[in-house]
Amino acid sequence: MAEKVKVKLKSGSDVVRLPAIALRGLVVFPSNVIHFEVGRAKSIAAIESAMTGGNSLFLITQKDMDVDSPGIEDLYSYGVVAEVKQILRVSDELVKVIVEGRYRAKLIALDTEGDYLVASTKSAPVRPVRAEDSPRAEALVRSIKEAFEKFYSLNPRIPKDVIYNIITGDSALFLSEYIPANLLFKYEDKQEILNTSSLLSRLEKILALLQRENEILSIEKDINEKVSEQMDKNQRDYYLREQMRAIAGELDESEDTRGEAEKYKERILELKLGEEAEEKLLKEADRLSRMQGSSQEASVIRTYLDTCLDLPWNTETVDNLDINNAAQTLDRDHYGLKKVKERILELLSVRKLTPDVKSQIICLVGPPGVGKTSIAHSIAEALGRKYARMSLGGVRDEAEIRGHRRTYIGAMPGKLISAISTSKSRNPLLLLDEIDKLASDFRGDPAAALLEALDPEQNKTFKDHYLDIPFDLSDVLFITTANDTSTIPRPLLDRMDVIELGSYTRVEKFNIAKRHLLPKQLVKNGLKGKVRITDGALYELIDGYTQEAGVRTLERTLTEVLRKCAKSIASGEKEKITVGVQSLEKLLGPKRNKPSYFSKANEVGIANGLAWTSVGGEILPIEVQIVEKGTGKLELTGSLGDVMKESARLAITYAKARAEQYGYDVSIFKDADIHIHAPEGAIPKDGPSAGITLTTALISVLSGRPVHSNVAMTGEITLHGNVLPIGGLKEKSMAAYREGMQTVIIPKDNLPDLYDIDDEVKQNIKFVPVSTLEEAFAVSMVPAAKSPNKSRLKKKKETPKKHPINEPKGKSLNQEIPQ
Repeated sequence: MAEKVKVKLKSGSDVVRLPAIALRGLVVFPSNVIHFEVGRAKSIAAIESAMTGGNSLFLITQKDMDVDSPGIEDLYSYGVVAEVKQILRVSDELVKVIVEGRYRAKLIALDTEGDYLVASTKSAPVRPVRAEDSPRAEALVRSIKEAFEKFYSLNPRIPKDVIYNIITGDSALFLSEYIPANLLFKYEDKQEILNTSSLLSRLEKILALLQRENEILSIEKDINEKVSEQMDKNQRDYYLREQMRAIAGELDESEDTRGEAEKYKERILELKLGEEAEEKLLKEADRLSRMQGSSQEASVIRTYLDTCLDLPWNTETVDNLDINNAAQTLDRDHYGLKKVKERILELLSVRKLTPDVKSQIICLVGPPGVGKTSIAHSIAEALGRKYARMSLGGVRDEAEIRGHRRTYIGAMPGKLISAISTSKSRNPLLLLDEIDKLASDFRGDPAAALLEALDPEQNKTFKDHYLDIPFDLSDVLFITTANDTSTIPRPLLDRMDVIELGSYTRVEKFNIAKRHLLPKQLVKNGLKGKVRITDGALYELIDGYTQEAGVRTLERTLTEVLRKCAKSIASGEKEKITVGVQSLEKLLGPKRNKPSYFSKANEVGIANGLAWTSVGGEILPIEVQIVEKGTGKLELTGSLGDVMKESARLAITYAKARAEQYGYDVSIFKDADIHIHAPEGAIPKDGPSAGITLTTALISVLSGRPVHSNVAMTGEITLHGNVLPIGGLKEKSMAAYREGMQTVIIPKDNLPDLYDIDDEVKQNIKFVPVSTLEEAFAVSMVPAAKSPNKSRLKKKKETPKKHPINEPKGKSLNQEIPQ
């Protein structure tokens, strides 16, 4: 039974003991009816006690909702004494109760020992507004009503009777208890209002609380409107896309660009590209999703995305760095080329020791047909890399290297990216063939476009104009080929490591034909085991029917022989054929090589020089003739270039200055005509290396001393008779060896170049280095004492002086030449 005990306090106030319920998340105000559910045993017992003891009950809110058995420290200080109006037992553990708040009370003490909580309470009425504060209180009430009007405009779910009671209520005390009791504020805020004993302070707090709630509700409304708009837009877009899909289905247009774009995006994300590339490609896929599938622009974007995604961004091969295996592969596919093979093995050795080293660009330079292209394929096979080739011959448009921008109709990637795509590997061996045949015009310089691609420091972020995203070329092994480095721009040549491939010797051609060309052509012509070509016939083919630096013509000639043999076997004339030396003339006709014109006997006024051409070296004879009773005219014929004409003038000046030394009268240059000729006049000739040959022939005809026919020479001269170094010595010496020369006079400064001369050539030719023309004459001309026609150019009948160069001054350095 509820116990009402009146205790006399020191201040004269009464303390009332009532059964109490600790409320969780709920605050009750005086003069307000509220219903709630009760589930704790002590709370149900407190209600039952109140019903039997006068229906009075003390309701107080607990601070922490999670506490099941609260003590006085877990409860707020102020609560409400309420009257129980109605209870409804839902079950043994749950009771619904309706109460009405009577007055505000303060918790003095709490007894928790019994079946229910018993609270000692003391009435705590709210202090009214003082007379001087009445205007302020009235202003606060008006402001509260205005704020409430905005509040319910933002929150239309407030019951109409609550709105009416607040709008029509004029009592400040009523509003201070009714508003927090009926609006959805946090229970902490409601309890703070209940704890406030001053009515004026309560009004201020209610106004601040309404204003804060209005601000929050305004923000919520803006957010909800934006979300609603976005949802409406998405829903609208969805419906429109569904309609477009339905229309496309009716029109038999099956292109679903959204589906395509999603597939492209999945492929892009799977590649895990760099940030710039991924962003660019995703943007293009997004553009595609918003286009009609049949539009021209959609087709352009599809082509672009397919091109980019088909590139081997992450596909690469692992290098086989077995040096012995590489050496065997190179030797199997190519005979000779020792210098090239050594350089390739050095490259592999460095990569094996330092895998992160950047690849050097290799440039193979040599005449046509010596195996530049085929050795690149062998290197790729030895390394285990993919192989791709791009021909640069005749390329004159920069866009062919770096691609076209996509703004142009028919745009496509450049040759570099196309070759990478074809190889299906990001680190292939890429052969740039005929790099010296690049051209340039108003459309740009393709050689300049190659500068970035062939620079190991820059090609990590190579940008093709079509792709417009960086692609890493730093792992690509570039090999270039050229016939002549003089036409390669210097900045481009500076980025490459040049390896010279010289002409093949007769023995090398024989071995290449026997080991590689003949077996290959026997299989191609279906004659394996049916035709045999003797070694003598092979040598006869090389000497009599081909004349070249490489072996292309030799292979064609071999094929011609085999075709004729195939005809005989296919017609049933013979079952097997052996081709010997005697058979060649019947099969191919007379020898096709015209003998080179050069002096084959010791003659006066004819000297054999050496010339370099793009297909190897050649013998270049120089003829000089004196026409007496002339006018001192100098005639130059034979398609001589400006440099060669200057060399002829140098020879004339030197001969004038040394007339007394070589035993002729200087007046001959005034009284006779001198004609200098280089045979095969239809072929242009130029260069300074014929200076020594011109001077030798001129001194020979003036002094009457014959020139040795088995001596060839090369070298540039000065006005005072010094011999300067020249280039192309390897090709020139090969020509001398081919034509059967026994001695070759070279400038002394060209001695280091003898290290590159083939061993076979060095074994058959005596190289004589000279630094002056006197030393060259001592080797190239018959001594003066044996000259029979020397006096015919003398105007005075005097006994000619003997020159001290009767004995050769130049000495053979063959014993010093490395073998």
